[in-house]
Amino acid sequence: MHLLLSGSPVREGCIMKKAKRKVSARQKRDWGFAYLYIAPLVIGLLIFYIWPFIQNIWFSFNDVNKFNMTTFVGLENYRKLFQDQDVLKAFGNTLKYVVITVPVGLILSIILAALLNTKIRGKSIYRTLYFLPAITMSAAVAMVWKWMFNEQMGVLNSALKVLGLPTHNWLTDSGTALYVIMLVGLWMSIGYNMVILLAGMQGISPSYYEAAAIDGGGAFAQFFHITVPLLSPTIFFVVITSVISGFQVFDVVYMMIGTTNPAFDDTQTVVSLFYREAFSYGHKGYAAAISILIFAVIMLVTLIQFIGQKKWVNYDD
Repeated sequence: MHLLLSGSPVREGCIMKKAKRKVSARQKRDWGFAYLYIAPLVIGLLIFYIWPFIQNIWFSFNDVNKFNMTTFVGLENYRKLFQDQDVLKAFGNTLKYVVITVPVGLILSIILAALLNTKIRGKSIYRTLYFLPAITMSAAVAMVWKWMFNEQMGVLNSALKVLGLPTHNWLTDSGTALYVIMLVGLWMSIGYNMVILLAGMQGISPSYYEAAAIDGGGAFAQFFHITVPLLSPTIFFVVITSVISGFQVFDVVYMMIGTTNPAFDDTQTVVSLFYREAFSYGHKGYAAAISILIFAVIMLVTLIQFIGQKKWVNYDD
């Protein structure tokens, strides 16, 4: 018992031995190679992410001209931000996009993943076809869909004419333009989410389904009582990434709906507004404040999701 006391000779000897332990030359060399390997990534993050973010925060408190010359204005940009009707409308459009596309895309992705997880012919071909939109350039996708919904020569209106049905100005009507954008966004994202969910489904042990089948559980019961609960961590990841990408939607809106389009105000998202203020109007300080607000909203929504996931995400194997 006396040897375990803090002042015992044995314990002091151990401490002195640990203190005198030196790092070998091999360990120093390994550490040097480790720092060398991660240096490009760290430098890239500092130059292209961290420094621009810090600079953006500073710009948001300034009036910035086209030559990046700043004049400090304090909270003026943020005061204007919460009084600007365009900002409120853009956030409304973005929120509407997220609220509709995230759950619809999640449901469709789960259904496709469940179908491709069964024993059917040509699964590899279907997986490739569904995943292709996710790796196709957004600009090319937007231009193809824009042509399909063209008022005069579009495939959709041409088909409606053949069927004797009335045509519609899909991309210039404020009532339908945003929903067309949602359709294109879903088409591009479902395949990517499907692959992630399919990987999660394949990680579920078949023993659960065998036990459920012995107890008389059908396909639907197995899906809702086994697949969905055990897939909840993957679903949570897909929801998080889908919400973030939904708040950042820009390229499809920019390519399919131009600034001269009468439906532009009803389809403009917050990122589109940021781009317009920064590069069309040259209001870089005000645009920086918009980007900081976007960042704050995404962080808040993500935090709420992380708090809420404790009640429905099952991390047990």
